Amino acid sequence: MPQEREWIKRAKQGDAAALASLIQHHYSYVYKYLVKVTMEPKTAEDLTQDTMLKCMENIQRYDGTSAFSSWLMTIATRLFIDVTRRRKRERQWLAEEGRPDRLKWHFEANQEEWSDLLELLSRLSAEHRIAILLKHYYGYSYDEIGSMLNIPAGTVKSRVAYGLRELRKELNPHES
Repeated sequence: MPQEREWIKRAKQGDAAALASLIQHHYSYVYKYLVKVTMEPKTAEDLTQDTMLKCMENIQRYDGTSAFSSWLMTIATRLFIDVTRRRKRERQWLAEEGRPDRLKWHFEANQEEWSDLLELLSRLSAEHRIAILLKHYYGYSYDEIGSMLNIPAGTVKSRVAYGLRELRKELNPHES
């Protein structure tokens, strides 16, 4: 998008309005991704804000070798992984982890659709859910996902394959 390239150029030169336009343009995209990854709207909101803050702090580091949205997704995913690692060290997290019922309630309370697919995705581990979402929902290649997650493309392939196998088991329990 030519306008986006102009915003990036101007933002790197210190134009706050251009940076604000970039963030506003991508905010919803990143938030919707993080809701699917975290299964917690509040955490997704916090991580989206953190992602945009990192973007603001590090706009000079964006080199244009990938799409700007890919750069943001990489930041968002890494922040999520960091938060998850931190929380896993806390005993509270063990009691709260995997509460798709709260997300389902949030969706229904806001008259948003809670699909059967989201229900099934909520049962997967975060690493499998991220791989499937980035590959099949957002259309990134295995290499791009590997780069985002800082893991080999082969690991991404195996996570996607395993996750899809688990989803199929849930969808067709009698075929196992």
